[in-house]
Amino acid sequence: MGSNYQELDREEVLKFYSRRDVQEAIYEAAKDKEIGVFCFFKNTNAYGFLKRPDVINSPADVLELAKQGATSFHSSEENWKDPLLLSSDMTRKEQDNLRKGWDLVIDIDTPMFEYSKVAAELIIEALKYHGIKSITCKFSGNHGFHIAVPFESFPEMVYDQEVKKLFPEGPRIIAKYIKGMIGDFLKQRLLEYSPEEEIAKNLEVEMKDIETNGEFDPFKVVDIDTILISSRHLCRMPYVFNEKSGLISIPIKAEEIKGFEKEMAKPENVHQFSTYLDRSNVKTNEAQQLFTAAHDEETSETQSIYNVNNEQVKKKVEYEELAEAIPEDFFPPCIKKILGGMDDGKKRGLFILINFLGGSGYGFNAMEQIIIDWNKRNKEPLKEVYVKSQLKYVKQTGKKLPPNCASEAYYKGLNICSPDDLCKNIKNPLAYAKARYFRNKNQN
Repeated sequence: MGSNYQELDREEVLKFYSRRDVQEAIYEAAKDKEIGVFCFFKNTNAYGFLKRPDVINSPADVLELAKQGATSFHSSEENWKDPLLLSSDMTRKEQDNLRKGWDLVIDIDTPMFEYSKVAAELIIEALKYHGIKSITCKFSGNHGFHIAVPFESFPEMVYDQEVKKLFPEGPRIIAKYIKGMIGDFLKQRLLEYSPEEEIAKNLEVEMKDIETNGEFDPFKVVDIDTILISSRHLCRMPYVFNEKSGLISIPIKAEEIKGFEKEMAKPENVHQFSTYLDRSNVKTNEAQQLFTAAHDEETSETQSIYNVNNEQVKKKVEYEELAEAIPEDFFPPCIKKILGGMDDGKKRGLFILINFLGGSGYGFNAMEQIIIDWNKRNKEPLKEVYVKSQLKYVKQTGKKLPPNCASEAYYKGLNICSPDDLCKNIKNPLAYAKARYFRNKNQN
């Protein structure tokens, strides 16, 4: 049969899809989605998809398709005005015009279920760090989880581009960014869970197969796909069978991942229903910080954030390690404005400060004290528990660049962009501070 699929019990499949609550849950998740219907074909003794595109127009369609041999249903990450208008020969522009938006779906894949739990918890922590609350999670029905954020959380425009048209590059750069954030911490947690030798044994591979340059590589144990996200890419829908396990792919609460057991996903145990990608209480633009941070990091990898004319200073800025924390005198105008206290946008201000101070050579204790003092200067200080959770997360996962100067959601959006003569040659506040700092050292 191939691909480790098993032939599901026909009566069990029909019994499950005959349930009205199951039909309604699948129908609800199918709205605005292109649907792929996965079937078992008796004549070839193999699984395969029916002709695409397809849709589910009513709850009754679920049972009718099951009667025709459907074992599971898969939906696009993209949301469409009319999915039936899709075709394989459409141009990018035609697809962009037909697309209403896209949902961020991060797919975790590993043969070891417990390792998948570790990765899922870290991804959720990373999303929360960026201020996102509209996070939904779904057990894939086999070994992994899907962590998702609905499109309604994202801004309409970023850098003068319509976000709905930024597919697949939008979710790709976000998945890549999240992967970069959790890498070191995933390595630590996996090794705390099992020694490297045991991990290799569990995966039935040699240790060298889970190493890169002689060091343990967590992403050779847990795969977070960033490349295979493509237009019309399909994901298994909630409340459908997984043909490899016979279990049901079910939504679960993010805080329940640790205690989740596969037994809960047996068809006869699925009784409580929740909405995967719940759009009812989404806060508009709450994912803007995530999107712009991911975009800026992607840009900084291919284009230097430093644009200093003096080549000697440029070399110092890019390559010389800081021997001390950069004094506040050398901070750019925008950072000084934030440090003076804020009325609005304090969470974005905190995100900027944490990453700026970390890159400017400040140790965790010094950074914490500066931020505590800053928060007291705010008109309405952020809750202490929120500030400490953000500091704790960056301590665990490591330093990141602050958003680039072009990030309108940050500096211009917060009305703190007051450029001086050096700013026009700079693409990131950290570059400004380093340029002034090293220039001063050279002059002395």
